[in-house]
Amino acid sequence: MSPILAVRHVTKSFGGLKAVDDVSFNVEVGKIIVIIGPNGAGKTTLLNLISGFMPPDDGEVLFEGASLAGLPPPRIARLGLVRSFQIMQVFPDMSVRDVVTTAALLRLPMNAAAAYAEDVLADVGLAHKAGAKPPSLSLQDRKLLEIAKCIATRPKLLLLDEVMAGLTLAEAATPLALIRRMREQGLTFLLVEHVMPIVMDIADRIIVINFGRKVAEGSPREIVEDQAVRDAYFGEAIDAAH
Repeated sequence: MSPILAVRHVTKSFGGLKAVDDVSFNVEVGKIIVIIGPNGAGKTTLLNLISGFMPPDDGEVLFEGASLAGLPPPRIARLGLVRSFQIMQVFPDMSVRDVVTTAALLRLPMNAAAAYAEDVLADVGLAHKAGAKPPSLSLQDRKLLEIAKCIATRPKLLLLDEVMAGLTLAEAATPLALIRRMREQGLTFLLVEHVMPIVMDIADRIIVINFGRKVAEGSPREIVEDQAVRDAYFGEAIDAAH
């Protein structure tokens, strides 16, 4: 079976700095792939290139076998490739219900979008906060809202950029359970994450990025056993996950 996403020799420079340097990998349908690496390694830039928010200088991104070259983010989202952001992107004066309804309008007319938004909010555990404004939510609920927005667009592949950042391991359990449940329903995930216990718990495969280059790729066990990765980047963090 062909991968749902194929990243082929993608490169992006800013001035003389290569933020992403000849990165290639595949994402298979139904998998949870996690990208890890130090701050400034190029992880978010890579998501920007995949989702159309930046054009690559070289290389290409294929979604379901078709090139995404030149397509704007809304067109890419309509194809089924949707991403979240590290900082929640919402209109602060809209209710939680309206935020999710607006996302659902990508594919549905107004009445159907409103009904589907109610289903999504119930599914992620935010139905009781539907009338609240996003700034009033707890950090955990803001993370769930970010996922809910994405789910409401009915994606095939969901890119989540540090959606667990700032949460305790106990708080992260809720979005992790949601991601697993969505995967069981057929959704594919590409995550950027820093918290190694979370990464080791949820990843089918891990991609390690540093200085813009892919330096390792494999199963969680293979990454743990890669001494160069342990020594250079994670050491104690990976040890703590075991």
